[in-house]
Amino acid sequence: MSVEVLDAATIFNFVDDEEAFEISVCDRFAHLDTNHDGLLSYVEMLKELQCLRVFETHFGIDVKPDPDELARVYDSLFMQFDHDSNGTVDLVEFKVETKRMMLAVANGMGFLPVQMILEEDSFLKKAVDRESTRVAV
Repeated sequence: MSVEVLDAATIFNFVDDEEAFEISVCDRFAHLDTNHDGLLSYVEMLKELQCLRVFETHFGIDVKPDPDELARVYDSLFMQFDHDSNGTVDLVEFKVETKRMMLAVANGMGFLPVQMILEEDSFLKKAVDRESTRVAV
């Protein structure tokens, strides 16, 4: 993890850079696709969904959620990705939903810089790294 400063423009620029975004999405998809069948099952997606930390509160201190509630939340998140409701997520669905989520984060963030703790392999960290490289050049 690292502490980074980012704003909505950083995320918008990353998503708009089709090549950088496509590479990041394809890399993450390939990493999650443990059986290499070109589809993500619920089990393969579960770790990624858990990384979203939807139940984290109070500055990084996790709360102990009800297991049934947690299962419903992860099921619902998986269904967001599984656009055709066939029980798996293909690369197109994964890319479309990842883009939608990134843009939702950017729209909710605004244009004032925010300091955040980011996982090293997260899409937000990749956006920050891309922006840093672009500004340095």
